[in-house]
Amino acid sequence: MFGSQIVQSAYQGLLLILILSGPPVLISMVLGLTVAIFQTATQIQEQTLSITVKLVAVTLTLIILGAWLGSQIMQFAMTIFTNFPTWVE
Repeated sequence: MFGSQIVQSAYQGLLLILILSGPPVLISMVLGLTVAIFQTATQIQEQTLSITVKLVAVTLTLIILGAWLGSQIMQFAMTIFTNFPTWVE
């Protein structure tokens, strides 16, 4: 029983990581592709343009979604800490 609970918690943790990292990664990917197409069309060869746009977008995404991301992590941590005494028995 103990092993299955640990495996289930590890699965939930990995799934939470995927869900929480999704929005910043998707925003970065979409904006990176958009900037790359813009740079190709205008023949601008500036390396920092792509990085700057993605950095600002990911920062804004984390600021906007920060409360939700933090609450999801806190909820998972509370679940782990609540169930831990039953695993140790």
